[in-house]
Amino acid sequence: MNPVYPYIGKETVCKEQPIAFPPQHQPRQPGLESQMKPRPIFDNPEYRGSGKLQGKAAIVTGGDSGIGRAVAVAFAKEGADLVIPYLSETSDALETKQYIEKLGQRCLPIETDLRRKNNCERVVQEAVAAFGRLDVVVNNHAIQFQRQSIADISEEQLYQTFQTNIFPFFFLVQAALPRLPRGSTIINTASRVAYTGHKALIDYSSTKGAIVSFTRSLALSLIDRGIRVNAVAPGSFWTPLIAATFSSEQIMTYGTNEPMGRSGQPYEVAPAYVYLASGDSIYTTGETIHVNGGAMVTA
Repeated sequence: MNPVYPYIGKETVCKEQPIAFPPQHQPRQPGLESQMKPRPIFDNPEYRGSGKLQGKAAIVTGGDSGIGRAVAVAFAKEGADLVIPYLSETSDALETKQYIEKLGQRCLPIETDLRRKNNCERVVQEAVAAFGRLDVVVNNHAIQFQRQSIADISEEQLYQTFQTNIFPFFFLVQAALPRLPRGSTIINTASRVAYTGHKALIDYSSTKGAIVSFTRSLALSLIDRGIRVNAVAPGSFWTPLIAATFSSEQIMTYGTNEPMGRSGQPYEVAPAYVYLASGDSIYTTGETIHVNGGAMVTA
């Protein structure tokens, strides 16, 4: 029997999770959480909100699944209403919506392609129309493709990776700024590979490096407006992006080389986003929080 994670709580849907995963691969980007075995753990039932985001509204891109879903659920527990733009994963998005509504918060899924600026503008417009305000923007979505050499990265793939992973961050912030009051927050999902690199994910790593610089520069730009901008850099986490990226053989040992000996579950990174979205981090801007199971990273 594979070693397993400790029990998370009595209400957890999947109480046991293997440290190493059964072979699987999804031949599509983005991947689907509903097809993963085992399913990622996106909520810790022992996490009790304390109203840190009470009455606020947040946009979490990619909030249908993976880290985005875990963040959306944690925000809901803290009292926020959610808008979750997603590309095409309707079944995952509806599942997230139902979960958030059971927590007593409102959730508006929006199927759209954020690579187009006008779609980012529409997301902001619909968010404000639905909830009357906008306080938090989480840029979280991404794609990645393994290639053994830079020579194997096609022009089409290069455009697709950059147009997905960084362009919408600009577009969504541009659309949101007129609606964000003083005290609002912007949180960007970077990655450990922005600092360490990854030989088979050169274009993806480059976009994540761009996100770190985007975060630092935007933070300086908005500091006088009282809007804080920070990032989270996850390490190895069990999400649909992984199932859609790596081979079945790689999945079988995914995360086992981490100092903690396993990959993370989405619920384990979500509190970092809560910290950055709430007043707890009022003196923090332009920073990146690393949540990666013990890997040492230098800025």
